[in-house]
Amino acid sequence: MTKIRYPQPLRKGDTIAVTAPSSGVPSELHFLLDLAQKSVIQAGYRVMEGDTVRTQKKAVSAPRERRAQELTQFLLDPVNRAVIPPWGGEFLMEILPLMDWEALRTAPPKWVLGYSDISTFTFSYTLLTGTASAHGTNYIDLGSREWDPLTRRWADVLSMTEGEQIKQVSSPMYQSSWERRRQQPEMGFDLDTPTRWRVLGDDDAAVHLSGRLLGGCIETLSSLVGTSFAPVEPFAASQDEGILWFLESAESSAAEIYRRLWQMKEGGWFRHATGVLIGRPGQYRDAQDFGLVDALGGVFGDLNIPVVYDVDIGHVPPQLTLVNGARGKVKVEAGKGEVWMELK
Repeated sequence: MTKIRYPQPLRKGDTIAVTAPSSGVPSELHFLLDLAQKSVIQAGYRVMEGDTVRTQKKAVSAPRERRAQELTQFLLDPVNRAVIPPWGGEFLMEILPLMDWEALRTAPPKWVLGYSDISTFTFSYTLLTGTASAHGTNYIDLGSREWDPLTRRWADVLSMTEGEQIKQVSSPMYQSSWERRRQQPEMGFDLDTPTRWRVLGDDDAAVHLSGRLLGGCIETLSSLVGTSFAPVEPFAASQDEGILWFLESAESSAAEIYRRLWQMKEGGWFRHATGVLIGRPGQYRDAQDFGLVDALGGVFGDLNIPVVYDVDIGHVPPQLTLVNGARGKVKVEAGKGEVWMELK
């Protein structure tokens, strides 16, 4: 059985390293980094910013070698306790062959937190080293004056000790548009639409799910199918609880979501699945008369496992902080959800 390695808890006064292993932040948006730094420092943490964060060219922050080197440096540096990239991007997969995975397997485990393309790394990091990682808010989204109740749980999760349990609940409201947030980023998310988690096959059904949590962004994870950076089958087979998947989409249509999930399924990724949580899709659109429910039914319909969608995960905030490798239990009833995680 793959034993999950849990990082030491993040405490007030600890240093958080910020590096950009995918996209960096162009100069006209540097003020977002300044806002995030101010908020994180006010919350009681120190910030160490890498050289890649404030540069951007050809859709990446720096050449792949430099991005891999800086991320490795921060993961091995005992000075910082956690790594939080500014945001995602497009081509994080380029650095995976350049990471020193053997050094990361033997080094003290360290928290990495992020979503979107950052999940390309956190997914492989957990599978290849057995180290727990966190899928949740990125650094830029911490730049508001006050964090909403679900977003602020990132600090509670990263401060957990091994063996500890934590409960998170679905948000009352979610943000349907980024327009106001772009105009006033310091004001936080514009939570304007009622949240409702839905169960595939019966929106109002009550379901319970459990298993070892694993997941990330559909678009970026699907690029890892069949590569050495995603040994899903041996990892999943070694977990007695099975795998409770969490997946979210950045900008795909229903047809694209179906194709990518089909690829994962045919690659054997869902062979040990006990259930699936699907986040609210970002920039989503139907493919003519083919919608998200059709896509999910086409992939998961014959697996006889519960599938819950429109969950607080990913590109439509706010979002849960979910730990790759943690034991998870989920209860959904009347559109509301509860998530328990145990670092064990």
